[in-house]
Amino acid sequence: MNGSVNNQLQILVIGGGAAGFFGAITAAGCGAKVTLLEAGRVPLGKVRISGGGRCNVTHHCFDAALFCQNYPRGGKALRGALTRFGAKDTVAWFESRGVRLKAEADGRMFPVTDDSGTIVDCLLEAARKAGVLLRTGCPVQGVQRLELGGFEVGLKSGEGLRCDRLLIATGSHPTGYRWAQSLGHQIIPPVPSLFTFNLQDPRLQGLAGLSVDPVTVHLQTPGKLKFSQTGPLLITHWGLSGPAILKLSAWGARVLQEHQYKLPLRINWLPEFNPETLRQHLLATKQATPKRKITNSCPVSLPKRLWQRFLTTVGIEEQRIWAELPKTALNALVQELTGGEYHILGKGVFKEEFVTCGGIKLGEINFKTMESRCCPGLYFAGEILDIDGITGGFNFQNAWTTGWLAGQGIGNP
Repeated sequence: MNGSVNNQLQILVIGGGAAGFFGAITAAGCGAKVTLLEAGRVPLGKVRISGGGRCNVTHHCFDAALFCQNYPRGGKALRGALTRFGAKDTVAWFESRGVRLKAEADGRMFPVTDDSGTIVDCLLEAARKAGVLLRTGCPVQGVQRLELGGFEVGLKSGEGLRCDRLLIATGSHPTGYRWAQSLGHQIIPPVPSLFTFNLQDPRLQGLAGLSVDPVTVHLQTPGKLKFSQTGPLLITHWGLSGPAILKLSAWGARVLQEHQYKLPLRINWLPEFNPETLRQHLLATKQATPKRKITNSCPVSLPKRLWQRFLTTVGIEEQRIWAELPKTALNALVQELTGGEYHILGKGVFKEEFVTCGGIKLGEINFKTMESRCCPGLYFAGEILDIDGITGGFNFQNAWTTGWLAGQGIGNP
């Protein structure tokens, strides 16, 4: 920490989201003088609405090697970063400031209050205590590097602010990408990630609200790339949602975008079976209960209404008993349950939580400090980088990790 106020590092942070706040708080804790600029009137907007208003802060996985496997893009770059500030450090950081987190059965971690306001208030108070000057309603017009070092940030109001070092944490907002490009960076074109699938299929009509866990979903791509996920699936009014679909959309984000979100989707509704083992299971049921109506005796772990819909799809009448099940109908049912093909017609939006893949090329960043390799004194954190995680707290952990590393890098002389 510098001894005198006069030679204190002057830091500007653009972006009042999770990464910007974490970077600003950390840098101020190192002794720098930090001003945080937020275009909106209310900071931390995405934190407030995330997780249905509960804020999925991180994920209960304290092994960096395992944790980084949940990033379709950026996991390799994050691996070392997560050893320096990972989920365990996030939990400790919030708990040291009076906010306890709890882990749910699927690993997602929330504040015990189940209220995102708890996280927002904690960050605002931590920034205040650290001495961060928060300026809201303060949109930035442009950024330029000064010849003698440092940066000038021009506000839309006409005011100009100078700083020794600059942290840009503007998420997926196009202005952040433009400033990064003007300072020498390459941008991987951003495309949506984490979304639901729109599809219209008579097999699913009238079944909105039914969930099946687990299913395996395969994206049928023309090339060699293979994408599949196993997990819970939810039938919706517009198509399909649930963790399996959201994860598949994240891993397949680029190929889906390239095909205008119109690709075939194959679903195994019973991933514990393959076609042959399911055929044998259904034949055993036929032998054991020959006189029972097929429609009333579902021998697999599917909602009854979905089972009945598949029977109708393959032409098995309501009154038919197992003894009367012909081989052709049995084979058609096996195919429908283990490899039914559906057609994605477009993407839906996953609640208010919009995630993009793409952003600043990761090779241009020093992941020990988050400093630009193209422009000394410039730092980045959060979703402006070409990093995106699947649902479950991984995108917020990217914000905490890169924000903390950037704050350490930018705040120390």
